[in-house]
Amino acid sequence: MKGTIFVFSNGELKRKENTIYFEGENNTKKFIPVENTSELHIFGEVTINKKVLEFLSQNEIILHFYNYYGYYVGSYYPREHYNSGFMILKQAECYLDREKRLELAKRFVWGACKNIEKVLRYYSARGINLNQILSKISQLEDSIVSQAEVESLMAIEGNIREVYYNAFDLIVNDEDFSMDTRTKRPPRNRMNALISFGNTLLYTTVLSEIYKTHLDPRIGYLHTTNFRRFTLNLDVAEVFKPIIVDRVIFYILNKGMIKSDDFDNRLGGLYLKESGRSVFVEKFEERLSTTIKHSKIGRDVSYRRLLRLELYKLEKHLMGEVEYEPFVAEW
Repeated sequence: MKGTIFVFSNGELKRKENTIYFEGENNTKKFIPVENTSELHIFGEVTINKKVLEFLSQNEIILHFYNYYGYYVGSYYPREHYNSGFMILKQAECYLDREKRLELAKRFVWGACKNIEKVLRYYSARGINLNQILSKISQLEDSIVSQAEVESLMAIEGNIREVYYNAFDLIVNDEDFSMDTRTKRPPRNRMNALISFGNTLLYTTVLSEIYKTHLDPRIGYLHTTNFRRFTLNLDVAEVFKPIIVDRVIFYILNKGMIKSDDFDNRLGGLYLKESGRSVFVEKFEERLSTTIKHSKIGRDVSYRRLLRLELYKLEKHLMGEVEYEPFVAEW
């Protein structure tokens, strides 16, 4: 399977014949194995010319760009060779049908809730008292099915996560990484900075996987489709945040791999320095490469592959073949 390249340094992407390389400070060169690369994540100040973009397009390599603070700012999405007019029509048909959209949105929220419960039970089995939090989430989960509007469903989803975030300080017993309350732009503390960074990585990873399917990322169901951004990747990411992003955060912090001095305090918020980003990215990629036994297909699959399988299930749902059931971890 093709891999992912992260660029944190400043420099220039260049093409030489059938090769792409990154030229950084002091004329250091790092060649990029194009045949084994599916996406590039650009965090540094990087210069790119048309010749490079043409070559990346030919090799179907996606570029994701982030600003100085690690916020996602946009993607270079090569020509969609898998795009299907039929699938776009099916996506739009489901979105425009109020009941169909609501039902699909409920499944995303239900899947997210189930995986949140899986994470909490994992740590509960390791001696952390999370029973009260699990009970509250279970009550909120019961109200998902009765929601009549996507807006109220989103509110329930928000309430579930608010209760769930109360568990973070119990799972990570470290005052330097106290959760307090969820803040995004800017994140007000170190835990929020880690959550925002991890979620952003997952959003772009799902976007890259959508590129390899017939789906159009601009049409989401839980997150309202609008003129500004991709939304389908946000929907699918909700299901996987607890078992990918949050598990990475807990692992990194409980192992002491990121410290308080791996953050910058700028513009009223806290942001990961390059040192922290490098650690997070390494463990995030390790998580995506981790394989688990998939009971339905009878073999081991990686978490990255699970993202693609989730999209294939969504395609079948939209075509009326098999109803979509979100992935729920079995560990």
